[in-house]
This record gives sequence, structure tokens and C-alpha cells, in this order.
Amino acid sequence: MNGSHERKSALIIGASRGLGLGLSLELLRRGWNVTATVRAAIENSGLEAFPEQVTLDTLDINKTSMVTPFVERRTGMLFDVVFLNAGVMAPKGKTPENVTAEEVAHLMMTNAVSPIRLAGKLRPMVRPNTGILAFMSSRLGSVESNTSGMAPLYSASKAALNSLTRSLVASLGKPEITVISFHPGWVRTDMGGANADIDIETSVTGIASVLEAKAGTGGHTFLDYQGNTVPW
Repeated sequence: MNGSHERKSALIIGASRGLGLGLSLELLRRGWNVTATVRAAIENSGLEAFPEQVTLDTLDINKTSMVTPFVERRTGMLFDVVFLNAGVMAPKGKTPENVTAEEVAHLMMTNAVSPIRLAGKLRPMVRPNTGILAFMSSRLGSVESNTSGMAPLYSASKAALNSLTRSLVASLGKPEITVISFHPGWVRTDMGGANADIDIETSVTGIASVLEAKAGTGGHTFLDYQGNTVPW
């Protein structure tokens, strides 16, 4: 790529660490321009190695007081990918029997409602025809595949994200964009734990390749990091 105007561009929501940071770095290595949001300043993340390609902004998706000015700062911009990655695990040891209303509210807002609410505001920034709106979901959000009952509250929050994403896509009419809900694999992050199957680099390399391959294909799909279809 000879000039910055030729670079593809991505907006990654939730890039402080883990998969969001890893995906930002992978796209930067591929020559993309990346606007990455963090909740607080981060140091020694690796992003500083790409000063001409990366823009950092501060955002907590649950705080309207931060969302509104963030959207205003980005209004008029076009991105090839807008990726909603922000999410949290359910409170440790909590089940539907002992979780508090406040804990459920925070989990559902962070993992399902706030990403969809923000995606609706960012939709005009997705490049027409070839742009992708992506959400970090999980295979645990698959109702069809849920035969283990693992992580019931977290699973429910991701199932809610998937359902709300379907509703968002339906409300767009003819969106002329591609929408992807991603299962990133079971990844060794703070959330996935040390015993997970794959490392961050394996996951985000796959996700980046899927994003590049699916541009312009249209529709709403639920895919893993290797591009395989995940049951709803």
C-alpha cells in the first residue's frame, strides 16, 4: 500500500486488552488504519508501534455521557469494519438462583444491550456494500448447542446479544452491509483462562482473515474464527 488513503480502516470497540487489543494489532500489521477504544489509558500495548495508523479514543459503552460525544467525534467517518468487542464474564460463582438483580443488569447491559445500542449509532459509519458490522459473541450463546449448561448467565447474555443482533439486522431493511457474530474460539485471555484451547494470536489472525474474505458478501452469519458456521 502506497498511501494512507488506500488503507482499509476499522473501528474496534473494546481494545484495552485480550481479543480487542489482539485484533487491533493484527489489522495494523496487515496495513489497516485502526481506531481503537479503551476505557482508560493503556501503556506498552504494542499499539504505539503504529503511530501513523492507530487512533485511540476513550469509551465506556455503558455510559451515555461518553457514548454521545464519542459518536459525535466520529460522525462522517467511514470504516470497512466496525467491531463491537466489549464484554464481561458473569460474576464468579453466580447462578440464576443466587445472582442479584444489579449483577444481571450489568451483565446484560454490557454484553447485549449496550453493544446493540451503540451499533445502531455507528451503523452509518459502516462503508456501504463492502463494510462489515461485527460482534464478539460466543459459541456459548448458541441455544442449539447448549447441551452442557456451562456458564448459564454468560451464555444467556451472549444468546441475548445474538437475538438483538438479528433484530437490529431486520430493522435495517436492506442494509447493504455484512453482519457477522463471531465465536473467537476458547482463547487464553483473562476471560478465557489459562487452560483454553488457543492463544490470542491464533484467534485474531483467523478473525482478521474472515473479515477480509467476507467483505461484500452480505447477510448475517454466526461464524467461528476459522470461518465455520456456528448453530444459532
